[in-house]
Amino acid sequence: MTGKLPASSRKTPPCTQSPDNKKPYIVSSSHLASPGYEDVSAFEFALTVMNNAFQRWMTRASAVAGLPELSALDILVLHSINHRDREKSIADLMFTLNLSERHYLNYAMKKLDDLGLITRHRRGKEVYLKATLKGREYCIDYARVRSACLLDLLPEDMEHGGVALGEVARAMRVLTGFYEQAARSAASL
Repeated sequence: MTGKLPASSRKTPPCTQSPDNKKPYIVSSSHLASPGYEDVSAFEFALTVMNNAFQRWMTRASAVAGLPELSALDILVLHSINHRDREKSIADLMFTLNLSERHYLNYAMKKLDDLGLITRHRRGKEVYLKATLKGREYCIDYARVRSACLLDLLPEDMEHGGVALGEVARAMRVLTGFYEQAARSAASL
């Protein structure tokens, strides 16, 4: 493989206007809005903006819950460890959070351990983690902040723009599979 892309993929970048010039697309990079797939670029931009808002939300909620030093990943790891009050293996966490780099998880675990939020122990070659009482109390406080600041904003039927959030979540899980496959394909180029 020479590393070059096919000539068909090296076309001049399209504008961010639909072919019929009626529907403008909100995208971060017009060169990624391939003709006929402008909605994909619009989705990716919306996902990027939403992810940044979600991470900002998590860190602000964490600060209100008493732990301003936690990053978004630290918060996700702690909530995942606390989930159903069962210990989790590192492999479980890597799989559940779809992490590909273990060092990110190691850094989060060290921080959570240093703050007294989790405990670690070995069973054979595997390390298992569990939330401490302090970790569980933090998760409860975070949930209270989430309820007061976020859930109270959402309508009871959880439907926005005619689409239920549960349907959006299902669609995002399907799209995750496409992006995973695309990542595997890109690795072989």
